[in-house]
Formats: sequence, C-alpha cells, structure tokens
Amino acid sequence: MTLPVPPDKKANRKIRLLRYRKGWAAESFAVAYLAMKGYRLIDRRFKTHLGEVDMIMVRSKRIAFVEVKYRQTMALAEASITAMVRQRVRRSANLWLAKHPRYQGYDVGFDLVLQCPWAWPHHIENGL
Repeated sequence: MTLPVPPDKKANRKIRLLRYRKGWAAESFAVAYLAMKGYRLIDRRFKTHLGEVDMIMVRSKRIAFVEVKYRQTMALAEASITAMVRQRVRRSANLWLAKHPRYQGYDVGFDLVLQCPWAWPHHIENGL
C-alpha cells in the first residue's frame, strides 16, 4: 500500500520529470549533432560522487567531455555555465580518465553545447 502524495509534491514530481525529459531530449539532439561533426559517443551521464558529465565523445585522438545546456535563449544557456559547473565536469572527467586508461594518450577537451528552442545547437570546443 502506498501513501497518498500531497498535491504540492505531485506538482514537484511532474516538474522534475518534465525537466528530466527536456534534458534527455537536448542531450540526444546534441549527440546526433556532434555525430554529424564526426564524434562518437563513448559514455553518457557519467555520475560520480564528484559530479556528472553529460556526454563523453571521441573524434580521432581527441576525447571531449561535453556539458549540454538547454535554456530559452542562448544568452541564458551561456550564463548558466558557472565556475562550479566547470569544476564539476573537470573533476568527473579526471575520474573517468583514471578508470579508462585506454584514453590516457588522447587530447582532452571540455566542450559545451548550448541549445534553445527552434535553433541549431551551438558547439564550443574547449568552452569549459
């Protein structure tokens, strides 16, 4: 038997689910966009106690740790990149590289994909 959920918690749950779905869709679109540019997806939503990396992609001998930001405007997406986000991605990337020695000799990049509704994504190499 489950206990009834108060209305405000139901609304919060719906909002979280909607944000999760929008994030997943934005990341999926970013994967397809970067694949057209020659990148191959290695890992997605790599989570650690230090943080999370949205996507890990490789092209030739370059491995890119990619952060995806979807907002209503490109300016808002760009403004959402804080020092804390950069730090979280870099720490998680170092942990991922330690667990995958095969990629130790690759050039490492920290890329950014900015998205907003009805516009193509904007890929910034080494934007983090």
